[in-house]
Amino acid sequence: MDGLSALRRPASPWINLQGSLANPNLALEAARRGDWSQLPPEGPGRVDARAQANAWASGLAAVCITVGHVTGPGDAWQKTCDDLARWRQFLDRPDSPWRQVDGVSDLVESRAAGQVGVLLGFQNTEMLGADPLRVAHCAAQGVRVMQLTYNGVNAVGCGCLANEDTGLTALGQVMVEAMNAQGVLIDLSHAGDRTLAEAVRASQRPVIVSHTGCRALANHRRNLADEDLRRVADAGGVVGLYAMPFLRAAGQPLLEDLVRHIDHALQVAGTEHVGVGTDGTLTAVDDVDNYRRFLGEAVRARQAAGLASADEDPEVCLFLPDATGPSQFERLADALGRAGHGASVVDRVLGGNALRLFGEVWCPSAQDPGG
Repeated sequence: MDGLSALRRPASPWINLQGSLANPNLALEAARRGDWSQLPPEGPGRVDARAQANAWASGLAAVCITVGHVTGPGDAWQKTCDDLARWRQFLDRPDSPWRQVDGVSDLVESRAAGQVGVLLGFQNTEMLGADPLRVAHCAAQGVRVMQLTYNGVNAVGCGCLANEDTGLTALGQVMVEAMNAQGVLIDLSHAGDRTLAEAVRASQRPVIVSHTGCRALANHRRNLADEDLRRVADAGGVVGLYAMPFLRAAGQPLLEDLVRHIDHALQVAGTEHVGVGTDGTLTAVDDVDNYRRFLGEAVRARQAAGLASADEDPEVCLFLPDATGPSQFERLADALGRAGHGASVVDRVLGGNALRLFGEVWCPSAQDPGG
């Protein structure tokens, strides 16, 4: 049994457009002890038996995870290639409870096969350098989603924290064309307003903003203005709402805040263009006090590196305290129903819209031209 009652069993596969499979308690326990020697490196090593059980109990058919370089020093391309190899080896194990998602059929069939689908995605394009052939190479390795920018400026465009958003660059246009050609879904999360608008206009296929909020409800740069919600929807895309601090102008967001943002997005973008990308884990944090200490250190380090918004609050959890752990999607489905949304709308938000978008964007497996 997967923990979902027959009444709650969705008509469409439930899909988290941005999340993590890791058990966060492994890193938190190492931080509490002050001993990192036994902590596996980030990636598959932190997906333990508890995380596996929680992923199945969540009812999700699939979750999109981040692989490869996002920020920081080192050879971004080599780091990405190494990380992709680790994840592919992990997912391809005999009798694996995971299924790497290469097409829509994997999303539809994963739970029936006793597996949870895993979509591999990027949250930056720095690892691609100036070589569009790397898009094809990564697509051939199973990367189905590529986010153009993180918070700062890179060679293709500007993130939402850039001092000035100068828009999509000439290289950015080339990379958009390469992603379109390979059937890779373009993700505009973290993008600045101008970069987002120009990328939507440049793309010949619908795009996604996998994890964001509504700026009309909480005026953060990580959230989308109504005009951008409409812009993505008018191009056939999907906007995923997250379970992050930016759902409120200040203070700890709760499940009701996520429902408010989904309500607003549905009104502005329409019922066929809204999804969920929590940007969180499926395993609950056991020791919240220890978590807050660790979070405070992480926020201060991000701010010092210029990677964090100035209004990030180390006292605010990066999850919804009343909707965390493996039951979070079932709780969200119930909360949306109580808010007056019918079963068909709830199923679209929790996966149906994503399934439609993937089917329109993804092409048959790309052929690796080398690189």
